[in-house]
Parts: sequence; structure tokens; C-alpha cells
Amino acid sequence: MGSSSKTLRKLQVVSPVPADIDIANSVEPFHISEIAQDLNLTPNHYDLYGKYKAKTKPEDLTPEEVRQFARLDIDPNSITWRRVMDVNDRFLRKITVGQGPEEKGMFRETGFDISVASEIMAVLALTTSLADMRERLGKMVIGNSKAGDPVTADDLGVGGALTVLMKDAINPTLMQTLEGTPVLVHAGPFANIAHGNSSIVADKIALKLVGPGGFVVTEAGFGADIGTEKFMNIKCRFSGLTPQCAVIVATIRALKMHGGGPEVVAGKPLDRAYVNENVALVEAGCVNLARHISKTKAYGVNVVVAINKFATDSEAEMNAVKSAALAAGAFDAIICTHHAHGGKGAVDLGIAVQRACENVTRPLKFLYPLDISIKDKIEAIAKSYGASGVEYSEQAEKQVEMYGKQGFSNLPICMAKTQYSFSHNAAEKGAPSGFILPIRDVRASIGAGFIYPLVGTMSTMPGLPTRPCFFDIDLDTTTGRY
Repeated sequence: MGSSSKTLRKLQVVSPVPADIDIANSVEPFHISEIAQDLNLTPNHYDLYGKYKAKTKPEDLTPEEVRQFARLDIDPNSITWRRVMDVNDRFLRKITVGQGPEEKGMFRETGFDISVASEIMAVLALTTSLADMRERLGKMVIGNSKAGDPVTADDLGVGGALTVLMKDAINPTLMQTLEGTPVLVHAGPFANIAHGNSSIVADKIALKLVGPGGFVVTEAGFGADIGTEKFMNIKCRFSGLTPQCAVIVATIRALKMHGGGPEVVAGKPLDRAYVNENVALVEAGCVNLARHISKTKAYGVNVVVAINKFATDSEAEMNAVKSAALAAGAFDAIICTHHAHGGKGAVDLGIAVQRACENVTRPLKFLYPLDISIKDKIEAIAKSYGASGVEYSEQAEKQVEMYGKQGFSNLPICMAKTQYSFSHNAAEKGAPSGFILPIRDVRASIGAGFIYPLVGTMSTMPGLPTRPCFFDIDLDTTTGRY
């Protein structure tokens, strides 16, 4: 933009302060052509409306003139901010916007994510205070300028408005279990497509409420490969909190599946292999449990395995899991019957957790330092999955290079990966190893504070299953019950 050639007026401060209309009438405005000239606009670029007003004609500007005039000069092809909704709809994964005649050809490809994959949800879960949330929301990057510089929510001028919208959402919801135990419910980022943990604010409030001698149980979604890894390397980094114990939940059915059991299809009856005793199948699946234990212990925390007992599980199967868990290095393994008996069925688990917390001998150990490259962090996580290497798509390579140049290499990594396997392939059960982990794309949640690679075919907008649950929902028009 050109520099001004005119002499700016010298303003005088007077007392008392005049009314706005008096201030406006105190000087005669410059002719609008002078203002336009300062913006490198010629008379061909605007229509005069008297001496002091004009309407510009953007369609008559050259690309270079548009760049000079634009405040942010956003590159439409670089926009990474996607719309979100809380309904599964695979047809919204990729859409085109801006095709209306009023948009003057400014159309581009984008898509919808599910709400729990929104960066705003991640900000809510990782923030530590209202001031911290304001800063994080303002730092969210929505795309780049044509010069390659990141454009943030504060650049757009919406950071403050976002904070006003979220000012009440930062407060956790106090609820209760069936037996009346207090529960703080707050935030909902999934562990497969986001970082998968409840909020730092809720954890810190809970710790204050229970006091020095109390216990707070907080959940990390899915297994050690995604929920635990992100809990340790992302949430613990931002919160400054250190867990004293990790509880891994195991079921006979899941271990049978990882041992080579028949495919489980939602909506179809379970194969008899999952309801009849088969100790050998359970033992084969314990390789999966053993890896979850070893990967969790690597962070320096004691591991207690909660073996959820259901009516079809035999004593021999339960004992096989307990033996395998202890052999893999678990601090303890407890057979729990809370599914049938409520809290009484988990008393032994609580005692085991208390003992584990009293026997902490090692400090928290992160999987990787923050001062290494984005690729080195991704490869450290891939190695923890059992991968022998990482393969990047052309798009992923470009994104990694760009985020490095923009100064975001020091952020932790949040892998978007299937929860059904240690690998990227949901069909690979047990403890696969030696595979190459494919990275399809790499995105960034700068406000939340992490880089997130998309692994394999992982989608941030799920589709409906083969048999959606709406088949089982109906209304009794007589009673009004459903």
C-alpha cells in the first residue's frame, strides 16, 4: 500500500470533551479521491458519491491491486478451518462452498468435521483459565496469507467474540453416578480424532474438592496407543499434573477378539466364541493387553488392570487374564463385578489403586521432547505403536515443511488414528509390529497447542454404521414413551 503524501491534520485536545457531532463537524473532510490515491486506487476503481464518499469496484482491480488493498490477503486455498456438526454424515466430508453468483467465483473445497474434532473443543479441554482460553482462541490459525504467514482468529477480529460465546462453557457440569458419587463432566474431544481427555479445569477443581488425601479419577479415551499417549504428552504437559496410577480396563470379549476371534459386527448377535469358555483364545489376545501395560508403564506410572467380569465370562478365563497382566508388569490386576454389583463390585479395585498411588517410585517420563522436529515426534509415536517406519503423502510433506517454517515445530503431536488397532489398519488385532505407518495429511490446532497428523484412512467426520441405531428407536403414540 502506498505511503500518504498529504499532511495529516493536527488535532487539539479540548475540555470539556465535545459531542461526537461537534467533533465530526469541526473539520472539512479531504476529497475522497485523495484518500483513494493513498490506497493506490485510481478513478477507474471506484464510483464517486459526492465529494467525500465513493464505492470501490473490486472486480476492476488487478490481483496485485487486490493484494495491496487487502488487510489480511488470505489465500483461499490455504484455509484449514472447517465447519463442524454433531451428526454423522459422510457426504459432508468434502464439499464446495462459494458457488453462488454473489460470491464472484470465490469457491473452494472444504468439509465438515464432527463437533468433537473441533479445535474449539480441544481449546476448552486444554485451557487452564478464562484468560488462557482467550489467548488460545485468539491464536487459532484458520489459514495463511498469500505471503505464507499464518492468519489467526485474532487477525480476523473474532477472538474476543469467541471467548464471550465460550465464557460459560468453561465451567464444568456437576453430575452424579447412580450411587451418588459426584462427577464433573466437561468437554468431549474423542481420543481417535482429537486428544481424548476431559478438561484440565475439571481435574483441577476436583483435586481441590477432594483435598490432599483424596483421589480423582479422570478418563483418557480408548487405549495406551492414543488416549494414554495423548494424556501424557499433551494434557500433562499443559496442566503440569502428574498421574500417580493408570487403570487399564480389560474385558474377556475384547481379548478374545484380539486373540483371533470371529469378526464382531454391530447389530448382529455375538458369535458363540465370545460367550463360551475358550481360555486359549483369551491367552492369545493377552498380547494386546501386555503391550498396553508396557507402553503405559514406560511413562513412569504404576498400572492396575481392571478386568470387567460379565455373566458369560468363566473363572478360568478371568484368571488367565490376571496372570498375563501380572506377568506383563502390572502393579495389580483385579477382577471387578461392578457391572452386576455396582460400587461394591469395585472395592478391591479402589484398594489396589490406592496402594499403587502410595508406591510411586519414578517421575513422569514423556515419550518425546518438544524441541525435536515434527517428523521425529511422529516417528517416536509410530515406534511406540510397533511401526518400523513412517510414510508421508505429498500433502503431508508439504504441511510438515510449512508448519516448520512458521515456527510451530515445538508443539506436541496429536495423532488421528483408529482405536481398533495399534496400527493404522483396524483389522490388525493383537500386537502388530513391523508395519509402515501412513500419514495422509498433517493439520495444526495452534490455539489448542498441537499438530495433528491424519493416519491412514482416519476420518474426522464419521459415517453411519451398516445398521444405525435409528432402527431400534420408535415412539409409542399411546403412552408417549420411546
